[in-house]
Amino acid sequence: MLVTVEGIDGSGKSTLLQGLAEKLKDLNPVFTREPGATWIGEQVRRGIKEKINPVAEALLFVADHAAHLDTVIRPALKEGRLVVSDRYTDSRYAYQSETLKGLVKDPKKWLEDIHNGWTISPDLTFLLMLPVEESLERINGKNIEKEHFECRAVLENVQANYLELAEKNPERFIVIDAKKDKKEILDFVSEIIRKKSKIARIN
Repeated sequence: MLVTVEGIDGSGKSTLLQGLAEKLKDLNPVFTREPGATWIGEQVRRGIKEKINPVAEALLFVADHAAHLDTVIRPALKEGRLVVSDRYTDSRYAYQSETLKGLVKDPKKWLEDIHNGWTISPDLTFLLMLPVEESLERINGKNIEKEHFECRAVLENVQANYLELAEKNPERFIVIDAKKDKKEILDFVSEIIRKKSKIARIN
């Protein structure tokens, strides 16, 4: 079973995933991320830092995704493992569709077409929703260099893109109020994963 965790920067994904690693360790899950699980992912991060052309950046994300599928996700799923990914294709549709505006016609469709036919759709996606103002406060509090995605205008549009994805795929998305207590969120998410994972094993 493939589970993904999505949300704008500062929404609490890292905290949730750290908690899940401990909470679900008896299930022997594979925790991974995009970008960064492959050597190409490291080049994506370099590209973001150097603010390369948005089309080149988007295609690097896609290349990382292809390598991620072949080297991590498909092998783990073939073994019947539970896979939990910090970001996945929905991040691309939410973020890159913003950075590509004005450069390609209908960025969302362009990105979807590139992935069509070879990617793997998640079985379950948790979307952490947080007001952009609070997201920026959390990002600024980290005292690290901000990425070009991490500004109000972009994050507001990215969050709207995420909600649109969730509305189109209600059977897959579970939207979570990221302002809730961290333990409450962790317990809720881990319980759902356990139930879905048990059903998947039975089937």
